[in-house]
Amino acid sequence: MSRLAGVDLQPIFDSRGQATVEATVLLSSGARGTAGAPSGASTGRHEVRPFPADGVPGALRAFRERVRPKLLGTEAQIAAVDAALRTADGTSDFSGIGGNPATALSVATALALAEEGGRPLWRLLARPGVDGTAFPAIVGNCLNGGRHAIGGPDIQEFLAIARDPRPERSIGAALQVHARIGAALRARSPEAALGRGDEGGWVARLTNVEAFELLREACDRVRDERKVDVRPGVDLAAAEFFRDGRYRYREQTLDSDGQVAFVAGLVDRFGLAYVEDPFDQEAFDAHAELQRAVGSRALVVGDDLYTTRADRFRRGIERKSTGAILIKVNQVGTLTETFGTVDLARTSRLATVTSHRSGELPEGWLAHVALASGAWGLKCGLLGGERVAKLNELLRLGRAAPP
Repeated sequence: MSRLAGVDLQPIFDSRGQATVEATVLLSSGARGTAGAPSGASTGRHEVRPFPADGVPGALRAFRERVRPKLLGTEAQIAAVDAALRTADGTSDFSGIGGNPATALSVATALALAEEGGRPLWRLLARPGVDGTAFPAIVGNCLNGGRHAIGGPDIQEFLAIARDPRPERSIGAALQVHARIGAALRARSPEAALGRGDEGGWVARLTNVEAFELLREACDRVRDERKVDVRPGVDLAAAEFFRDGRYRYREQTLDSDGQVAFVAGLVDRFGLAYVEDPFDQEAFDAHAELQRAVGSRALVVGDDLYTTRADRFRRGIERKSTGAILIKVNQVGTLTETFGTVDLARTSRLATVTSHRSGELPEGWLAHVALASGAWGLKCGLLGGERVAKLNELLRLGRAAPP
């Protein structure tokens, strides 16, 4: 059995120019893995802390003093390394060493083990029954608002949901929806500046309804042209505009019942196939009400509601709050805890959607996590090298898939 012969942690920058960390793990066999940790802008209150109170410098100091001594000589197994990280941290929320350093070290270990075994990462992580032939839908960010794009709609993400057994077709369809929306925005306001948000979606001065109309039209046209099932979806990130018990849009203010009716109306009016974070982070019952209303025709997904935590997800399962859970590795800090939640979803017959963060890195390991999970979808953006890295890796995995 190999052991960890060397571990290192260094500062790097994510796609938003924010400081994060990259880990390198060397096994006694000579195998090596390197991985960086992304960071979120719109974060749930139940996520682990990305760094100690003094940020990246504190994380590097904690690594030198507390983490490296624990890891050196540890058996080269993901579970053993993740347990050592938890012991070195000593808190419930990774505020001692930071969830981002833990994520980077956990993933780097897995990559080293995959290299040592001469197999792709997804095979090392694959859940029982996952054979690598069923590829996730592409959940592609086309229009941005909210925290990701100041000046746009107050809803955070307008998404193209492209599903096809061949990843090159689903990726191509989602990219074409993005391009069509960009062309429509230019034609609509040829003199206006047109930019993109943190995750590559277009940013323009639109109302929520105008954004939905553009998204639906682009999806309809691409679906007809490419013969790929591509439909509109949305991440409301409703916790971002929930204050004093009300959902406060620019055009209206709604109580919980009003929000249920409003979102259900959006599903029917615009044919939404996917609805993420439609309520506040503690609103298990409101999510359940929406799930009863639209769950047969749209996937209701919890992100801030669960933050990849198994204990919160169990509450959602008991209340039948959603049909799916968003999976973000650095919300819980280790692959062991991430896949514990994935396994809970699989045994409960609920879907998983593997997701990026707004501050990403040009690495492809997230595509392997999605394939290994048997995920319903991969949410990783559409434009920008840090997003395309995941899409291109999924293409490679598709080419390598068994016939």
